[in-house]
Amino acid sequence: MEVIKNGILLEKTANEFESCAVLNPAVIAANNEIHLFYRAIGKDNVSSIGQAIFSNPLTLVARKTHPVLSPHFDYESHGVEDPRIVKLDEDYMLSYTAFDGVNALSAFACSKDLKHFEKKGIIVPQLPYKEFSQLAGSKVALHEKYVRFNLREGLKELRHNKVLLWDKNLVFFPRRINGKIFFLHRIKPEIQIVSVFELSELTEEFWEVYLLHFPDHVLLSPKYAHEVSYIGAGCPPIETEFGWLLIYHGVYDSIPGYVYCACASLLALDNPYEEIARLPYPLFKPEEEWEMKGTVSNVCFPTGAIVEDDLLYIYYGAADERIASVTICLSDLLNELLKNGTSDK
Repeated sequence: MEVIKNGILLEKTANEFESCAVLNPAVIAANNEIHLFYRAIGKDNVSSIGQAIFSNPLTLVARKTHPVLSPHFDYESHGVEDPRIVKLDEDYMLSYTAFDGVNALSAFACSKDLKHFEKKGIIVPQLPYKEFSQLAGSKVALHEKYVRFNLREGLKELRHNKVLLWDKNLVFFPRRINGKIFFLHRIKPEIQIVSVFELSELTEEFWEVYLLHFPDHVLLSPKYAHEVSYIGAGCPPIETEFGWLLIYHGVYDSIPGYVYCACASLLALDNPYEEIARLPYPLFKPEEEWEMKGTVSNVCFPTGAIVEDDLLYIYYGAADERIASVTICLSDLLNELLKNGTSDK
């Protein structure tokens, strides 16, 4: 299986909102164009979301000079980060991480035309780690890494904001399954999954019950050496004849620090709670200088993908500073995955 690195697609510009970095793009094909929504960082270190349009997977034809989505509410006052996008029912669903300077929580916005977005707010649980651990660990003891990554005892409240459990990497499936909306989210170190008939069901009471049965909602756990530290949802799942192809990120610790690589898994079509295959090695990892050196070095962070014919294009943030892509033969990847089936949930 060959992974072709296409190089850098987008870099920072002199525009104030993206003068420090561009990274972690959401990608969707619509109206014979490919729309790329990316995280942009300005000199104030506040993130917004920019938009670029491609005529084909690798040819840029237009780029907006102002962000399409910026912080407006207290819960996102320090940034709207790391978008993903799908079309679900009649709406384009753009999910992102809202950062208020203390807390990073998953939110989303809707659009009919990919030009105007209406923010819908945070939809993941909003509670401190102590409360999470009491609920999620009530039946089965939480893995010690949940404490390591989420208990932030030394962090003080900012502007009276409570210190809450971080919940990032909100990724919607691109269609309903058995009438339900499915989405992924990530409380370190694992990837969790949610299914509801309507998003209005996501109340405080819903999340309390969800967390009381937390082990039932853990979709993927770190398994191999290249993802041993933690994992997180990446690109929206891609429907194939063999299952939902999930490109996610895996992280491992090294002497210079964490290394982020792209990973691949396959989920059952009718029951995405079931993992049916996983690559035992990275799909791709930092190797080029522009992936190994940047704002955060040694990072390949996949967040968007499209399929044209039998080619899979994966778009990713490289070293938290620029946007790049790779191309892979989809059928080759699926064949490789099917050689590595797993009975693990």
